[in-house]
Amino acid sequence: MEKQQDLRISVRTIPDSALRFVGFLSFFDRYGTPPMLVALSLGTSLSFAQAVQLVASYALFYAIGQPIWGVLSDRFGRLAVLRAALIGAGLGAVASIMFTDYLPLLIARSLTGFMFGALYPTLMTLLGDTRTGVERARGLSDLQIYSSLGTTLATLASGALATYANWRLVFLLPALGCVAALYSLRKAAEPEHSRSGFKFRAALRPMNLALYAIVFLEGGLLMGLLTYIVPALQESGVAIGLAGALGCAFALGVILGARLMRRLVARIGRTWLIGGGGLLLCAAFLPSAFAPSPASYTLTAFFLGAANAIMHSSMQGWATDISPDARATTVSLFVFALFAGASAATYLTADLAQNGHYGQIFGIGLALSLLLVAVATGTHALWRRMHPAS
Repeated sequence: MEKQQDLRISVRTIPDSALRFVGFLSFFDRYGTPPMLVALSLGTSLSFAQAVQLVASYALFYAIGQPIWGVLSDRFGRLAVLRAALIGAGLGAVASIMFTDYLPLLIARSLTGFMFGALYPTLMTLLGDTRTGVERARGLSDLQIYSSLGTTLATLASGALATYANWRLVFLLPALGCVAALYSLRKAAEPEHSRSGFKFRAALRPMNLALYAIVFLEGGLLMGLLTYIVPALQESGVAIGLAGALGCAFALGVILGARLMRRLVARIGRTWLIGGGGLLLCAAFLPSAFAPSPASYTLTAFFLGAANAIMHSSMQGWATDISPDARATTVSLFVFALFAGASAATYLTADLAQNGHYGQIFGIGLALSLLLVAVATGTHALWRRMHPAS
């Protein structure tokens, strides 16, 4: 108990505003590229499919870095990883503005994704270290709100900036944000007891592996297919600026869903929250699968955001609970699986998107989301029976 109190005091030396800004920044960069895919392909030597592959490669290397960042965080501490990743992310973002050819841009975006991959899991780990139960769930919901604001601004601004100014500005802004984040952390002290050594084996228990498999599928549906909302709107005849605004229905869904989640978490068990959020995910794909249109794509974006706030935040809480003795490594593997799934989904559907078959893409999403609901709720219910005190 005394150690936990010491840890809470130490963490409070890290400004809340700095942590919120890092959450904002990580999602601004993650979602800044999809709304400008068309403008990026027009302003460079890239085809549209190659521009999509930049997003997929970013997500892949974001995922690949997760086990590495988790082990380093458990070994050297949370703030050490946070600062190192911000430096690397800033350098990667600067490199991204220097090239117009496919291969160097692919390398630059892959490096940037690898570095930005450390930010959000580290914030999740800090919440897992310092909060429990309802307090932790609400902290994760609050973090999602700030992250969704990053998603909103990126969705609104990046397409317009790339179209009417220069696509390089979309990569320059995160570079400046990394400098600002490092400055905000200049006086922060490393939380006590955040170094616990290598814990890889503890993060590979059978139930952990089941969780990673579930979130791989969730990542493909929730994040991989979200990439196509703005391009689908443009394909249906919506102007780039309006497409970005309609795409922000995702962020509205996250914000409203997170507010609802704060009320539900004290009244409803996590298994039910995962199931309810999963049904929202099914509802997200339903209109665009059967009646593709600007209105249905906007509804898809909104319900994807709500599913993110309810289902995915519940999955995040599960990840922070499942192996307290290897929390950073477990969370990082969880995020690895999430973004690996997102990357796989984007790669596998890039040709369909190239040909404008967005209704077919969202139809596949609907079928797989029904499978996800059944598997995720059943597995979590089993884990709860095995660990009733968790």
